Order: sequence, then C-alpha cells, then structure tokens
Amino acid sequence: MMTTRDALRFPTSQSDQIDPYLPPSTSNPSKPFVTLTFATSLDSQLSLAPGVQTALSGPESKAMTHYLRSKHDTILIGVGTAVADDPSLNCRIEGVGGYGGQGLAGQPRPVVVDPKGRWDFHAESKVMRLAREGKGKAPWLITGSSIKEEEQKLLESVGGKVLELPCSSTSSIPWSAILDALTKEGASSVMIEGGGVVINDLLSSENFRLIDSVIVTIAPTWLGKGGVQVCPKERIEDGRRIPVGRLKGVKWVPLGEDVVLCGHPKLEQ
Repeated sequence: MMTTRDALRFPTSQSDQIDPYLPPSTSNPSKPFVTLTFATSLDSQLSLAPGVQTALSGPESKAMTHYLRSKHDTILIGVGTAVADDPSLNCRIEGVGGYGGQGLAGQPRPVVVDPKGRWDFHAESKVMRLAREGKGKAPWLITGSSIKEEEQKLLESVGGKVLELPCSSTSSIPWSAILDALTKEGASSVMIEGGGVVINDLLSSENFRLIDSVIVTIAPTWLGKGGVQVCPKERIEDGRRIPVGRLKGVKWVPLGEDVVLCGHPKLEQ
C-alpha cells in the first residue's frame, strides 16, 4: 500500500481508548450519531479572537482528530469556521482513500451550515481542491437561502450539492432539521467540529439531547480574555438557574502534552 508524505498515523494503543465514544457499527435509522469535538485552551477558549485561526492541538491530538474523521460519514462546521479558516475537512489517516486506500474509503463528507449564504467558496478553496485531487469528498452546503447558479454548478462539478432548508424566526436552521436532512441523504454519523456559535448552540439545553458523544482536546495554554469561549447560554427552570448538563462515562486520555476528555452527555435534572 502506497502512502503520501502527509499521511498521519494514530496508534492502536491510543485509538482503543477513544473507540467506545465513536459511532457504533449499527446505526439509528431516525438520527445520525452525533459526535461533538473541538480543541480548547485551559480558559475554555477556541481561538484568540473571532475569525482568528488559532492552533491548539499538538501532533498526537491532531492525528486523533483525523482518526475521528475516518470513523464518521460526515464532518460538519458552521459558516464562520469555513470563512475564517478555509479548512480542508478531509481525513489524512494512513490507509484511507487518497492516503494509501482505494477511492474515497474512510473520507467523511464535508458539510457547511450557512443559513444566510455567507460562504464565498471558489475553485481553489481547500475543500474543493482536495475533492478534485481525490483526497477528500466534495462538500454539501446546507443553507436557508438560494445560492448563485455558478456556485451551485461549481459544487456539483466536484460531486457536492446544496441542501436548502427553511430557517427559523432567528434566521438559523434548527438542528433537528439539519440532522433529518443528513439522515435522508444516508448519513448515519456526523462529527461536528465547530466553530464557537455551533458548539455553544449544540451545548445549550435545547439541543444537548441531540449529542451522543463529546471528545474535547484540552491544550496546556491560556489564551486570555477576548477570545471565542465555549460557554453555552444559561438554563433556567422554575425561575432558578441550573447546570445545562454534564458528561457521564468519562475518560481522560493523555496525548503528548494535551489531554483528551471523552464522555457521553447527561442532561442535568
């Protein structure tokens, strides 16, 4: 098996610790298995400032992220991350399609949620270029508004598509509708990577039940005030403030200088 120079390896000794938190072999026909994953600093920051790409993961936890991608049908981000980072959204684990494997086996389908049509992608956007090169799948765009005909044709030319869904009164697309659409497209699992708006929205009490697994890389650094923080809105019931939720079945996995927290969501009563 030939591999490319930028292929990554994630040892079995480490993947065995993560596997219990990944999608099961049998899928739920009514909803994709949802894994929420992100890297954070010690002060719960995702980046130094809004729109600023900030590297937090070390090489071992970065390889873990690509391993997670190989175990999911789709990888989803919000439009803010797509605009700020121009991400690749592919998997570089040794042995998947494009990195030693056949076809696109093991590559997740990139999904960008863009309710208002903000993502100004083009032919040289990383995710589009990798699709042309056979090192990743073409993206699906979930939007609440019509996009330009030339943009739709560009997506379709590399195998992508547009999924237009109705927005709520707040000009967002409900997560239940997004997951329903992915189910109809045949996706049995989705790995949600960010950014801040997406993560905090999913961690809110309204959407917490939709998450099946949480995998967080914690880097040994403080970013300071003014960054993008993981902090879902408060939960108030019967006039009093209570915790939004917590994790159960928790495992801490050291990876290099980082530590990875794995768990299953438990809504606080």
